[in-house]
Amino acid sequence: MIGESKVAGAPITWGVSEVSGWGYRMPPARVLREMREVGLTATELGPRGYLPQDPHKLRAMLDSAGLLLVGGFIAVVLHEPHQRAAALNEVRKQVGTLAAAGASTLVVAAAFGDNGYERHETLSKEAWKALAECLRAAEDMAAGRSLKLAFHPHAGTAVETSEEVSTLLETTNVAICLDTGHLYLGGADVAQVARDAGARVRHVHMKDVDAELASRVRSRELTYAAAVRAGLYRPLGAGDLNVIAVLDALRASGYDGWYVFEQDTALDREPAPSDGPVRSARQSLEFFRELQGLQHQGNVGGMGR
Repeated sequence: MIGESKVAGAPITWGVSEVSGWGYRMPPARVLREMREVGLTATELGPRGYLPQDPHKLRAMLDSAGLLLVGGFIAVVLHEPHQRAAALNEVRKQVGTLAAAGASTLVVAAAFGDNGYERHETLSKEAWKALAECLRAAEDMAAGRSLKLAFHPHAGTAVETSEEVSTLLETTNVAICLDTGHLYLGGADVAQVARDAGARVRHVHMKDVDAELASRVRSRELTYAAAVRAGLYRPLGAGDLNVIAVLDALRASGYDGWYVFEQDTALDREPAPSDGPVRSARQSLEFFRELQGLQHQGNVGGMGR
């Protein structure tokens, strides 16, 4: 059964991205307050510098908002040997902040080094080997501070398509962050990935997806950033993802970690009070809790999606 206490938010739902020029960044105090108001109990860190880097100041800010810190996402170049030292240095800094502030999970994606997520290319066998080696070093670094690493297949990175996710699972032992939206965008059957990964699912990012926009991104008709602005990611239950199948697969594998609610967006300005991204966050959490209630009653199939 999905535990209600294991639900968290992420600043990207409020338009706060690591991509420079992505859009307007809402003040942290408002973002954290709205997370708590909708019923979330924890958050991810967000991009470096958005929340305080000093662990004492960070912890004080989160305590004031009534939130725990569950982890943080970082995208670094893992497949280029000449960039390995720089990548691991970024991992080291992120690990230090997360560990000192009481988080449990480091989430890592294999970036190409561009600003944004528009690049698409296939890795060579040598690059796959280098990625696996760098991931092992990052895992050791995280473990040294009592953190667990979860690898994040992500649009516009070295591991984004269904085939690349399969290669990752077959050629490495790394645990994964099951991001329902990015996997769907990459053409994967998300529930099947959850079944294939089984106990290797260490962290979950929950979002729904607009199938038509996803198709336009895959065909390169639409850029990733433009699709996000157009509403690529939807509140749970408002898109085309079979959320129930994914949750059933996770429950069957015994997953008991965090569900981080993400509806990535980009903002042009500060929303009016009680308006903006908080609406999507509330809608997702309400849908999730409705599914919880149906699971208790054994009636999940009646939801239809």
